[in-house]
Amino acid sequence: MRPEDRDLALLWDMRQEAGEIMEFMQGVTYAQFSKQKVLRYAVERQILVIGEVARRVSDGFKDAHPEIPWSGIVGQRNVLAHEYGEILLERIWLTAIERVPELIRLLDPLIPPTVTDD
Repeated sequence: MRPEDRDLALLWDMRQEAGEIMEFMQGVTYAQFSKQKVLRYAVERQILVIGEVARRVSDGFKDAHPEIPWSGIVGQRNVLAHEYGEILLERIWLTAIERVPELIRLLDPLIPPTVTDD
C-alpha cells in the first residue's frame, strides 16, 4: 500500500470513529452523560482509538495538514490510555461535543468519496 493510501485509510478510520461518537452523543445532555457509565466508556474508547490512529498517520501528511491538532489528539489518547486517575469527565464531554464535530469538519474534505461498482 502506498503511504498516501495508508494515510487516507487512517483518516477514514478516524472519521468513522468520530461519527460514532456523534451518534452516541446525539441529544445527550451533560447530566445524562455524567450518569451513563457505559456511554462514557464508549466515548472514551472511540477517542482513544482516534488518537491511536492519528499517531499512525505519516509525519509528512501531518506536516501538510497542520489545521488538524495531531498532537492534541494523540495527547488525549495518551491521557486516556495511561493516566486513569487524571481523566476529567468535563474534558471528555467537551471533546465529544466540541472537538469531535470540528475534527469531522476538518477530515471530511481530506477523504475522497469512495467509488463503488454497481
